[in-house]
Amino acid sequence: MFSSDPSCVRRGESRPLRVTSGPSTLQSFIQIVSWRLDQVYSAEELLEQILSQERVDLSSGSDSLSHANLLNCVYLGREALRTCWHQTFSSVGFIYTCTMRKGSCCMFTSGVVGALLLISGIALFVSGLFQTLIHNKLKGEITLTEGSKVFASWKNPPPPVYMQFFFFNVTNPDEFLKGAAKPHLTEMGPYTFRQYRPKRNVTFVHNGTKVSAYTPKTFVFLPEKSVGDPDVDMVTTVNIPAVAVMSRLKGAGFWVSSAISMYMSSIGSTMFMTHSVKEMLWGFKDPLLTRLKTVKPETDEYFGLMLHKNGSDDGEFVYHTGEHNYLDFGRIYTWKGEKMLSFWKTNQSNMINGSDGSAFHPFLSKDERLNVFTPDLCRSIHMRFEKEVEVKGIPAYRFTPPRAVLASGKNNPENEGFCLTKKCLDDGVLDVSVCRKGAPVIVSFPHFHLGDEKYSKAIDGISPVHERHQTFLDLNPTMGVPVRAMKRAQINILLERVTGFPLTRNLNSTIFPIVFLNESVVIDDASAARIQKLLLIVTLVSNFPLVLVALGVILLLVCIILTIRFYQNKPSAKKDTSYAPVSAKVDDQDEKNGTYIGMMPVDKS
Repeated sequence: MFSSDPSCVRRGESRPLRVTSGPSTLQSFIQIVSWRLDQVYSAEELLEQILSQERVDLSSGSDSLSHANLLNCVYLGREALRTCWHQTFSSVGFIYTCTMRKGSCCMFTSGVVGALLLISGIALFVSGLFQTLIHNKLKGEITLTEGSKVFASWKNPPPPVYMQFFFFNVTNPDEFLKGAAKPHLTEMGPYTFRQYRPKRNVTFVHNGTKVSAYTPKTFVFLPEKSVGDPDVDMVTTVNIPAVAVMSRLKGAGFWVSSAISMYMSSIGSTMFMTHSVKEMLWGFKDPLLTRLKTVKPETDEYFGLMLHKNGSDDGEFVYHTGEHNYLDFGRIYTWKGEKMLSFWKTNQSNMINGSDGSAFHPFLSKDERLNVFTPDLCRSIHMRFEKEVEVKGIPAYRFTPPRAVLASGKNNPENEGFCLTKKCLDDGVLDVSVCRKGAPVIVSFPHFHLGDEKYSKAIDGISPVHERHQTFLDLNPTMGVPVRAMKRAQINILLERVTGFPLTRNLNSTIFPIVFLNESVVIDDASAARIQKLLLIVTLVSNFPLVLVALGVILLLVCIILTIRFYQNKPSAKKDTSYAPVSAKVDDQDEKNGTYIGMMPVDKS
């Protein structure tokens, strides 16, 4: 082994280095160089000191280094300090590390790994593998089956549903009946009720591919969200039972109509009535209906806009589970045992399309036409994408009914089947008397939103505003979950002249607003948090290839930076040095272990 005394290689000294036999000879040499590399001298200065020593004692033995190999090692040592690569010395049969800097290793590793990540990420992104996997997983989970992630919330929706009622109070009924003025209305409301609508009698049918259920609705008044007391607040509006009777007697003849008109006058039944909000909603005993009950026992002597609806349901619905086709998730199969309605005159108008508005299939697109069946309207309607919104941090698409939904048949041929009379209504209104026991009920959007201007201009106090009166659904496009919804509709009565009823002789045909309803729901905080978490997982998994691409780019940038710094810090030779053997022998060294050689720079000049 050769001495590790650092004084042997200090500047200005010429003491020889003695190399002894053994496999660690070259390794010890490199350790001395490495130790000096950590000192105050640079790698080039250290090499110059090693090359300037007087002689090196080479020992004899089976694994001793030859004169040429030792010179070659010293030369390679200088190059190793510059390039940090390994060299192989065949005379001793071992491979030693000649580099003390690891920059080249980092460059190589970061470059290779970065390139692999970049190529893999691009390939996975183009193939859409991860997106397909997560989509298939969601399609399997979003089904109306036992144990699915949405089944429990579908049966018992956690977000609170509110029903608001806004009544139109008539302030000039006498002037209107005389034909002296347009009716003047003031809006009263909201009167807000919490709506509970859990599904009951949930049963799987058709080998589990469909599920049937009833949805009873219960209403609880919320005074803190209302403008007044429905027991106290009074509203003056059209006498709907009287108008319904007159409408049914249009073809009965003059004498029959006159007799009924005189009876109505005798019991004080006129064109307008005043009742409390509670009575208008949940029912009151009407004297005219009581009299009719004696003639027609099936007649209900009570009248109310929501009569018998507290705790009742709209009938049995059978839904597709979506297990075999995710596009069928929540789609109605039958209502009250029927696949088609029978109210209207065309098959297209009688079709039961889409869902009931509480569930939609996942992965919605902006180009979709969403169909919703509404029992209150006795028909299906469709919605179109309007804009992107965000609800409690959840991205959503807003779908809303376009003007074409309630357009007249002349403007939208799809609606021709909804007109059952010779004289059809104009845009924005729908006659639903066919499914309201003959009562002249007309439905529209609030304040005749999206309707013909003549309807709103015929009445003072009606002013449609898109933001306040539109119906919309805010759906998360990934899961199809409604995160906010506003279902708004207005109930109107058609007033017109009826032969034999003097009260109507000054009337012009008018669609008279009674009340508008706003059924609303916003996702609760707990459900929103769960959806946000699920959407985060979906986003991360779907975009995992992009993460690989980003990591690959970063590692390639690191490789480039390391390469630049490596070549900037690479030392350059200050002068060209060659080596020559020295035959002179040092007197104070023992010859028994081999020959002595000296190494000194040779001046080429």
